[in-house]
Amino acid sequence: MKKQKSAAKSALIIAGISLCFLLIALLACYFCTASFYAEHFFPGTVLNGVSVDKMTVEEAEDKVAQEVADYIFNIETRDGDKYQIIGPDIDYTYVPGSEISDILQLQDHYSWISGRKGKKEMDLEVSATYNKQKLDKMVAQLPCFQSDYIQKPKDAYLRETDKGYELVKAEAGNQIRLEDVQKLARKAVSMGEEKLELTDDVYEEPKVKSNDKTLKKALKNINAYLHTTIKYDVGEKGEVLDSTRIKEWLTIGADYSVTLDESKVTSYIQYLASKYNTYGDVRVFKTSLGDKVKIGGGDYGWVIDKEKEKAQLLKEIKSGETIKREPVFNQTAEVKSETYDIGNTYVEVDYTNQHMYFYENGKLKLESDIVTGNISRNNGSPDGVYKIVYKQRDATLVGETYASDVDYFMVFAYNVGFHDASWRSEFGQEIYKTSGSHGCINMPGAKAEKLYQILPTGTPVIAYYREPVELTAENARISNAYSYVKKEQS
Repeated sequence: MKKQKSAAKSALIIAGISLCFLLIALLACYFCTASFYAEHFFPGTVLNGVSVDKMTVEEAEDKVAQEVADYIFNIETRDGDKYQIIGPDIDYTYVPGSEISDILQLQDHYSWISGRKGKKEMDLEVSATYNKQKLDKMVAQLPCFQSDYIQKPKDAYLRETDKGYELVKAEAGNQIRLEDVQKLARKAVSMGEEKLELTDDVYEEPKVKSNDKTLKKALKNINAYLHTTIKYDVGEKGEVLDSTRIKEWLTIGADYSVTLDESKVTSYIQYLASKYNTYGDVRVFKTSLGDKVKIGGGDYGWVIDKEKEKAQLLKEIKSGETIKREPVFNQTAEVKSETYDIGNTYVEVDYTNQHMYFYENGKLKLESDIVTGNISRNNGSPDGVYKIVYKQRDATLVGETYASDVDYFMVFAYNVGFHDASWRSEFGQEIYKTSGSHGCINMPGAKAEKLYQILPTGTPVIAYYREPVELTAENARISNAYSYVKKEQS
């Protein structure tokens, strides 16, 4: 029994001793492993994407240095072009520091049992050196900085078209400021960054953009002029003033200011007057006898008021609208024509044959023999194209040597008109050559009365001689007679 107890006791002692040795062995293993991780990184440790699993500081630095040696710097333009600069080309070299050692020091190596589990990623501020001059050179050699690649920005501007002007939009181009990119690249590489995306900040921009207020205002002003159309109701076919002519009147300054050359507007008004004024023009007139005579002078015809027309045109030309109107006239005629504006209601006076005719709408309403101005005494009646200025009953005609009462007086030239002549018993023939009037057209009383009743004020009067005459009287001068000849001073 004693032997059994002694054996059991010995077994317990041995087991205890064995357990002690096991614990000592385990503790020795723990501290030995802890000692290992005091100089090595835990498994799963990653620095800046580089696995340093169970590596010493020196080994980790070598591994990081190798990664640094493989450094690639990427540059991407706003157009999506991508370029790379590799570390060796710029002498990119890792510079060991205390960062890796400091990280290891912070590692609790006594917690190696739990520390061995999982992935432990840490960012590391890697110190590296590079050659700035080589980096600047490599950036400058990128394709995006070469002349055949560069498209300079283009300013927005106004372009003339067939219909006016249009806004040509600005073009951004792709011209990059080299010095700005070099500066950004140096900063990025110094910080160990691997990518630089170029933004609008480093690109040259158009000086004048498409939304430029001055440009838009100028376009509005110019097209206001050029979209204006004046359709003149004048002459036989009319006249149109549009952008074709107006654009020649505009001056567009370097700052897109719009100036209208008023002298050219004045010239245009003169053109209208020269083309459509018929005052005093020579007209081909078909007589009642069937032949044709040429007669000019007088005061009948279209006359454009140039000053008022210019003022109205300058006001309308900026409207941008289509306007239909007549020119501003200070005198009008019966028919809108540049060549024959008399119409078919008129009085015809044939001085040579001493006969007059009144036509209304092309139909002969009245004719009569007459006696006109005394040619032999330089009182020849004024020839030309006139109009009835006014009519008067019971008038007294007064001259230097006479005063005559008449019942009907129808004036068409200066102090010259149709009237009854009760003092005459004969009319027509060649009485006017030696015993004619002081310039008026004498008519039989009944004929004068009838004419007075049916003749409207404003009716054209065509008075002509069939043979050459020279009129020197004052009324011929003032009346702009066709055959007026200025007296020579003796």
